[in-house]
Amino acid sequence: MKNVFLATAAILSLLSCTEKQKQPNIIFILADDMGYGDVSYFDNNSKLKTENLDRMAQEGVVFTDAHSSSSVSTPPRYGILTGRYNWRSTLKDNVLYGYDKALIPADRETMASMLRKQGYTTAGIGKWHLGWDWDNIDAGKDKVDFSKPVQNGPTTRGFDYFYGFCGSLDMAPYVYIENDMPTSLPDRETVNEGKYSWWRKGPTGADFVHEEVLPNLVDRACNYIKEKAKADQPYFLYLPLPAPHTPILPTEEFRGKSGIGEYGDFVLMVDAMVGKVLQAVKESGEDGNTIVVFTTDNGCSPAAGIKEMEAQGHRPNSIYRGHKADLFDGGHRIPCILRWPEGTKPHEVRQTVCLTDFYATFAAINGYKLMDSEGEDSYNLLPAIVSETEIDPIREATVHHSIDGQFTIRQGDWKLLLSASSGGWSAPTPTDTLALDSLPPIQLYNMKDDPSETTNVEAEHPEIVSRLRALMAKYVREGRSTPGAPQKNDGEYPWKELDWMKE
Repeated sequence: MKNVFLATAAILSLLSCTEKQKQPNIIFILADDMGYGDVSYFDNNSKLKTENLDRMAQEGVVFTDAHSSSSVSTPPRYGILTGRYNWRSTLKDNVLYGYDKALIPADRETMASMLRKQGYTTAGIGKWHLGWDWDNIDAGKDKVDFSKPVQNGPTTRGFDYFYGFCGSLDMAPYVYIENDMPTSLPDRETVNEGKYSWWRKGPTGADFVHEEVLPNLVDRACNYIKEKAKADQPYFLYLPLPAPHTPILPTEEFRGKSGIGEYGDFVLMVDAMVGKVLQAVKESGEDGNTIVVFTTDNGCSPAAGIKEMEAQGHRPNSIYRGHKADLFDGGHRIPCILRWPEGTKPHEVRQTVCLTDFYATFAAINGYKLMDSEGEDSYNLLPAIVSETEIDPIREATVHHSIDGQFTIRQGDWKLLLSASSGGWSAPTPTDTLALDSLPPIQLYNMKDDPSETTNVEAEHPEIVSRLRALMAKYVREGRSTPGAPQKNDGEYPWKELDWMKE
């Protein structure tokens, strides 16, 4: 470990001495509903060939055991931007929708506000899905005034610039926001009822075309990169893509390219978009001193046609059980790559990491010490990023959350599900009382011996069950999982999904 800390110190020293760019630029690309098995570097049996992501992996740091804090869309975004487990917020289950109000409180530090205090200019381009307050929303969805600015949007949460939309691309309203202002008024209602291309009926801005959203966002991101490279100030670009989440809308160039259907085509389009971003970084002249992270918010969704793809030999969530929404690893184990030519050499990090950890990591890269009231569940990954050899585990344990608000905790090889169900959409579901009545109330899996979670061994290891349950309860009670002063969770306490703490 001593050599690791010496390497970390050397990196920080280098950052403080670089003549033009005192700190690295940071680009964080977040794909939507894309599984571990969709990136060919992570799964040799993948039917997709993600050339750009594979090249990025070969040139960077690959996290082979990376996870989101939750298996549905809003919660991991909260976790990334706050460094805090999503269930500590007022959103205890499910996700936000297009008209919902801001989830992140105004007084909470975000990744953007923290980096801005370290001298960065900050931008968010893409799918927000963390809520904001539409004008006149309290009078009802039909009364929203789209000619007025939104309140409590990204520019009030640390971003100097924002361009994007509020929910998922299948959640109305379909209106672009640029720096708090709608870019056009809705001039029609649109709906799509296709099997994979569907979106809900809702008001649609005059300049909003669903099929053009992904390339539009990436073009704007590339322009931002080229523009900011001319300045001395480092930049942070948060780029949450709306794909390959529904509506699945590959452009003509990618239709039929994968050979396994529209979803596969859309994944290849995402790969190409990442390639465009990497090319823009290279053309900016700051390739070496720019950190680019690519990851996804959760596993592939059944809405993408998982069964149909499996019949063709492609498993979008690889060998892992379950899918989006679940406590099983298919719901939250995700591809994760970090490329930083001047800061790291290519290698794999095989220990468990969580997307909440990038908050503390980016803070450490800039020599910033977190306050007790920020990044409560964020561990600094910099030692693993700069070390080419495997180091001791950085995380004590990792918690994951499902759409139903249920919990699982992983420590080393052991994973405890505080539920008899998947916690989500795969069998056994939380509402399948007939199946659940015949199952133990909790599940324990050895992820080294049984990575597909096929055999529940809770009865054979009561001491491990007890230890992990106690650790999970400690994390809940103390409002944090990292060292520091205890903090309060938001909203009601205890909430209903903590019933297991009473047992």
